[in-house]
Amino acid sequence: MTTSDVFLSRRERFPSVPSTNDIVRNWLSDGTPEVCLAVADEQTAGRGRSGRTWVAPPGAALLMSLGFRPGYLAFDRMWRLTAIVALAMADAAEAVAGLPDGKLRLKWPNDIVVEAAGGLRKVAGILGETAGLGTAERVAIVGIGTNADWPRDQFPADLAESMSSLREVSGGRPIEAAELLETFLLRLESRALALRDGQFDVAGWHHRQVTTGRMVELLLPEGSTELVRAVGVDGASGALLVEDPAVLGVEREVVVGEVAHVRLATADGASGGRGVTN
Repeated sequence: MTTSDVFLSRRERFPSVPSTNDIVRNWLSDGTPEVCLAVADEQTAGRGRSGRTWVAPPGAALLMSLGFRPGYLAFDRMWRLTAIVALAMADAAEAVAGLPDGKLRLKWPNDIVVEAAGGLRKVAGILGETAGLGTAERVAIVGIGTNADWPRDQFPADLAESMSSLREVSGGRPIEAAELLETFLLRLESRALALRDGQFDVAGWHHRQVTTGRMVELLLPEGSTELVRAVGVDGASGALLVEDPAVLGVEREVVVGEVAHVRLATADGASGGRGVTN
């Protein structure tokens, strides 16, 4: 099975590009309708959240960006585009890698991770960008890089303890990028069409969150940290819900712009699991 002919307005694959997000942004600026898709075997200037880089050798990761024209979404619901991409990839990756349902988790706000000995390991990272907010021509670009057929012995030395791949998580099973892409698009199509109709899988988004019920360390933009207990995520705002340490029994929202990193904390309160960083 493949996606329907009407779901993707434009689809191109590139051997190597600086950034698929930039390609899709240019397409949208030129009037390309949603949903448009750019896929690359390699990105030479891929980026993640907060200006970080995304690096993967050619063929090791599935690298792509999708363009949306979300006039059907209120401004405070735009985050749901990133969420449906994450949920669709988690579903697709489990299917292609032969993993049990729920093996892959979401770490707020933008990572797909797996729990392993020593902490979380990052399998995929997602970057959402917007333009034209406050106008009738607002657009959204969602980039996602998924570590697919990447053997552990080829992981970069400085990331080997913080990352994983579908090949590694599945015990060495070869992962075909083309199969992963088509499986992802099938799952994304149903979620995207539902979102246009005002429906979002809040329960599924809650279910995959790895931080819920755990102590997390919030690294703030100015460099300070805060240790709090995460109690869930808000299905309306997309915020991380944490217990307010200053007021017993009171929850507060943490939105994306307020933090630079979210890390799981170890039993002694120290941050643990380098895999939770971006």
